[in-house]
Amino acid sequence: MAMADHRNDKPGRPAPRERRGWLSRIAPGVRNFAKRDTPENLWVKCPDTGEMLYRPDLEAALWVTPSGHHMRIGAKIRLDGTFDEARYERLATPSVVEDPLGFPDDKSYGDRLKAARKATGEQDAMAVAFGHIVGQPAVVVVQDFAFMGGSLGMAAGETFIMAAKEAVKRQVPLVIFTAAGGARMQEGTLALMQMARTTLALNEVKSAGLPYVVVMTDPTTGGVTASYAMLGDVHLAEPNATIGFSGRRVIEQTIRETLPQGFQRSEFLVEHGMIDQVVKRADIPEKLSSILKTLMMGRERLSAA
Repeated sequence: MAMADHRNDKPGRPAPRERRGWLSRIAPGVRNFAKRDTPENLWVKCPDTGEMLYRPDLEAALWVTPSGHHMRIGAKIRLDGTFDEARYERLATPSVVEDPLGFPDDKSYGDRLKAARKATGEQDAMAVAFGHIVGQPAVVVVQDFAFMGGSLGMAAGETFIMAAKEAVKRQVPLVIFTAAGGARMQEGTLALMQMARTTLALNEVKSAGLPYVVVMTDPTTGGVTASYAMLGDVHLAEPNATIGFSGRRVIEQTIRETLPQGFQRSEFLVEHGMIDQVVKRADIPEKLSSILKTLMMGRERLSAA
């Protein structure tokens, strides 16, 4: 027992020394620093020049780089930058049957829709809102390329038809920002039918004497170009946007000719009469307001007569 007490009385091992970094050795008075919450995507690479851009500066520039490249933006950013003081009324998009064909794939169509909704915060590729653009009331449709390539499907078609009816109901112009890679293959013929359905909806807008203005953004291709993107009273486009039906390589392989430089870019299409004007993103609200005011003035004069 005495031996046990004697062992317990022995001094224990010395306490471990506090480990310090190089800064504490140089400046002993400096202790721990609070870690800052730094976003992982604080810097964004310019697709044109490769320059690293400070994200807050890029956001303030409406996602237009110093080189003039207009980056793709989502529905919320587009609506905020279009309507006065970013104030507008979001209109609920119609519900449709999901995966009507039971499309077979390595990843189910339903899972792809869930992933797209989580990434964009939108129900589908189109978003609709009502508000004022520099004082001019309008229903605005925004197509988001980040949502499955902005593809035209049943949900997008129903949303467009709803927006057209809302414009007629409120007696205001209809404006759309297009961005799409074509029809949604997971819905097959049902997606292709939306080309005709949206065209019929536009006939109601035009029968009511209301303006329909299209702003094409990068990219606007496929069945969207073959339908409502080319049925506007006025066609605008952002700088250097890709606009066309088939891709450049497909066309060259079909006609067996080399296409000219800048083919299917907005500036090229203005020169050849397919687009009315190329407008920088920051100038679009003012331009839209001027166009809508002029077109609605003509409608009022016609009604008075």
